[in-house]
Parts: sequence; structure tokens; C-alpha cells
Amino acid sequence: MTILCVRFQLPPMYEAALPGLLGLLEEFTPVVEALPPDAALADLRGAERYFGRSAVELASVIRVRALAHHGVDCAIGAGPGPMLARVALRSARPGVTCVVPEGGEREFLAGRPVAVLPGVGAATARTLGEYGLDTLGRVAAAPLSTLQRLVGARTGRELHEKANGVDRGRVVPNAVSRSLAAERPFDRDELDPHRHRRALLSAAEEIGARLRAVEKVCRTLTLTVRYADRSSTTRTRTLAEPTAHSAALAKAAYGLYDALGLQRARVRALALRAEGLTPAEQASHQLTFDPADEKARRIEEVADRARAKFGPRAVMPGTLAA
Repeated sequence: MTILCVRFQLPPMYEAALPGLLGLLEEFTPVVEALPPDAALADLRGAERYFGRSAVELASVIRVRALAHHGVDCAIGAGPGPMLARVALRSARPGVTCVVPEGGEREFLAGRPVAVLPGVGAATARTLGEYGLDTLGRVAAAPLSTLQRLVGARTGRELHEKANGVDRGRVVPNAVSRSLAAERPFDRDELDPHRHRRALLSAAEEIGARLRAVEKVCRTLTLTVRYADRSSTTRTRTLAEPTAHSAALAKAAYGLYDALGLQRARVRALALRAEGLTPAEQASHQLTFDPADEKARRIEEVADRARAKFGPRAVMPGTLAA
């Protein structure tokens, strides 16, 4: 067992804690792939040799350190490949590592529904189920030509291999940049919409600064509102153009918030998540010739230079003009 899939038991709205938890995994191996909002893959082949312990033994150490240093428990699946580790995670529970037995991959998968495989959506699972191929054991026993007629040549071949326990995947490090999140919990349940908007502005500025620091832009923005009764509402909006501009992110966040039409809602926390991240150099910006927009972008540049020179707290989120 060389690959771990770790799901941290993060409370709702605290996915921004994931980068710190990834740092814990990176103490054992540099080959860590984030699976936002709360999970990660870790390739421990080098760590097994270095520490003289198996991946399952190292999983126990990771669990203890997550509890000791972050107060977070975790569920862990282990397998010879990332796909198998992710399937094993589905059967794991906090305190116990679920392991795919060496040489018993096909037997481990046989009785499980097709939908447990990463990348198999509801439509594919439904199509296979209509022909009685509702478990991975049945898919593994089916002729390859039959699967390819049902779901296509490439998908059918990949599905046949995976159902037979063949895992050709690999852990791709530094994938945390697929999304960035910032949350703003309130000290008490907050009714004031003006305080809600200030929290959104602060979160948007933080995300914008973090995006610009890694030279990324985002395509979509997601707002999650958590209420006093622990229920939550989530809304997502595709931006007019990919951006890392804090003012544009704040405007989109306000639009998402206003669309909810909250009336004296008791809000416990607000969170923004930027998704669909791409390199900034590949993005285009529509010039507006708006002096206010140009001024805001110049202020951002100055603030970014101050953060780079004096640290992230040199300019606190929420202090820039909206």
C-alpha cells in the first residue's frame, strides 16, 4: 500500500484550513495532491523507505498529528494506486484505515456499485445498470467489446481496467490551486446585512490577493451562507471573464448575496470559494477605460507589493476600497 487518500473531518465552512493540513502531509512526502474541499492524496513510496514504516503505519501517525496539531480527525483509505485509495476511503471511518489488500484488488471492488469509481457519473452508472452491470464485479466480467458499445471505446476500456483493479493513475502534486476558499465566521449570529457585506468584501479581497500571489484567475465564484440552525445555502456564479481583481470578485459576491433575498437571516458564517483556476497569463481583460477601475487596480498592485515585502498582514483584507 503506497497511496493514501485522506479526508479531514473539517467542520462546515472551514475548507480554507485545507492548505495547513496539506502541510502536515508534506512533512512525509512532497507528492501530495489536494482534493478540495477536505481531502488529499499522498504518495508515500519514498516515505516508506525513508521512515522504515508501511503506508498504513504512517497513516496512523498522520491521524495522530492531525488531531494533536489541528484538532481535526481524519478518515483514510490506502491502496496501491490513487483510484483504489479513493474507493477505500468510502469505507473508511475516523480512527480506522481502510486498506485494499495487496493482490486482492478485484475482490475488494467486486461487490461495490459502479458509481464508487472516481469519474463515473450518474448517467454512466444508469446506462450500465439498465443492462444489469450495476456492480464492479459484473463490469469486470463483462466483455470489453460490450462495455465499449455501451459507453464508448475509451471510457469502456478504462472502466474495464478499473473494475479489474488496474489503477494507472498517479498523484499529481500542487493541485490545491484548483480552488481557493476564504470564510468569515461571526462571533455571534449576525442579522445586519451591512456586516454581511463587509465580511464578503474582506473575503473577496483575501481571495483576490491569494490568486494574484500565485498568478491565477478564477472562472466561477461560490458563496455559502451558514445559518444559526446549522443549515446552509450555496450559490455559484460564472464570472463575465476570468479574474483575480478583488473589486470584480466582491461585485460578484454581492450579486450572489443579494439574489438570496435574505430577510433578517441569522447568519453564522459566510464563505467564498474561487474555482476554475487558470494561469493569469492565459486570461484576457476587457478594457473599460473607467478611471475608478484603473485606480482600484493600481491600489491592488501597491497592496500586493506591500504584502510581498512585509508579509500577508501588511494590508489586512477589508481595508481596501470596494
